[in-house]
Amino acid sequence: MSLNEQELLTIFRKTEALLEGHFRLTSGRHSNQYFQCAKVLQYTNYNTQICETIVSHFKNIPIDTVIAPALGGIIVGQEVARQLNKKFIFAEREQSALTLRRGFTLAANERVLVCEDVVTTGGSVFEVIEIVKSFGAIVCGVGFIVDRSNGKVNFGYPQFSALKVNAVSFLPEECELCKNGIPIIKPGSRKSF
Repeated sequence: MSLNEQELLTIFRKTEALLEGHFRLTSGRHSNQYFQCAKVLQYTNYNTQICETIVSHFKNIPIDTVIAPALGGIIVGQEVARQLNKKFIFAEREQSALTLRRGFTLAANERVLVCEDVVTTGGSVFEVIEIVKSFGAIVCGVGFIVDRSNGKVNFGYPQFSALKVNAVSFLPEECELCKNGIPIIKPGSRKSF
């Protein structure tokens, strides 16, 4: 059974994964909300339910492989691949760029679904799409849990998010939270720009 957006928000609140405050996002932007998907995905039952929502959207599309950017997308991509019974690989940062390591590779014309946990500007997903294309493989879709852009980020392929939110974010120089002297924290797994 796929979760609707209200059910998903309830799970985020129940697991204390929807944080309120002043945050520096991976994109470098500032926000008053932060979705810490790791707090939700630590519960395998929630991970299964949430990823089932993504799988339901893509289950009728031919897919050979699921790929995700490390670190946040790994749990999502692995579970989506498990439910689809497909191969799973991930891209990780080497210096400042995402790349395939550990012997991972893609074949020409291999059909690939890109997965991620949270999208604000889509930077990591765009990088993974370029990796897929560099092998001559085919991006057949992009699935993710939280779309912080409320649909404003368009990857140019069929895309689906389990939850769309119109989260407020600011360029650092325009941040109202900074202007009000509210201390900032960086809760994510990657250094921001």
